[in-house]
Amino acid sequence: QVQLVESGGGLVQAGGSLRLSCAASGRTFSSYFMAWFRQAPGKERERVAVITWSGSTYYADSAKGRFTISRDNAKNTVYLQMNSLKPEDTAVYYCAATKNIATTRPGDYEYWGQGTQVTVSS
Repeated sequence: QVQLVESGGGLVQAGGSLRLSCAASGRTFSSYFMAWFRQAPGKERERVAVITWSGSTYYADSAKGRFTISRDNAKNTVYLQMNSLKPEDTAVYYCAATKNIATTRPGDYEYWGQGTQVTVSS
């Protein structure tokens, strides 16, 4: 069982930055694929970034060059550094974990945090 708790969301102006954190419980954190998803009102949940147990990273096209996912296995924490934020980045951001293949499908992730709101004003 893994419990995930996100933090770091808030209100920021366009062009600004935020760093989201996701603290995980459990002693096998390092063996999980960790991902950040987001869901804007009226839209489907989409995967923003994922990091493998070995540190390989993959990004949605909308996040490439602006967002960076990282993990600290000693602290059981995964981060999402978001720079050059745009109003269209406004969404609830969720941390998710899976021990299986890290697809883009939300249903393939076993564990989820409660979400943290990110609002980018123009």
